[in-house]
Amino acid sequence: MSDTDRTGWDRADWSEPMGEALALAATASAAGDVPVGAVVVDAHGTVVGRGYNRREIEHDPTAHAEVLALREAAAARGTWRLDGCALVVTLEPCVMCAGALLAARIPRLVIGAWDTKAGATGSQWDLVRDARIGAKVEVISGVRAAESSSLLSAFFEARR
Repeated sequence: MSDTDRTGWDRADWSEPMGEALALAATASAAGDVPVGAVVVDAHGTVVGRGYNRREIEHDPTAHAEVLALREAAAARGTWRLDGCALVVTLEPCVMCAGALLAARIPRLVIGAWDTKAGATGSQWDLVRDARIGAKVEVISGVRAAESSSLLSAFFEARR
């Protein structure tokens, strides 16, 4: 089998949706929130959901980029089941977002940078591939990782 995965996407093609997620992360940063952006891509490569961290803007601890992108995608598709889609996010999801990803039945996660402090999809924990809960999410990491890391570093340096 080639590098084409089961949705028809070639692995090299994750750069473009990650670019959109990076632009969303920059929007979060400009609004004073941790620069994380996420998009949900359907099996045809169409972005069906977008989100960026809005915890500070909305005063909502659940307003993470991933959750907002999943909500928008579910509304656009008219169903909470997002099987056949991929979540593309600039930073490895936390426990809450990993749980939301599983609840939405997303089979593929594309990550920019790992979160070595609170990541729940392979670094600190690996909820999305935990056999005890029947999870079977494919994780593709390192897509435009340097850009994702750079946005985060610049954001936190400015606050020190």
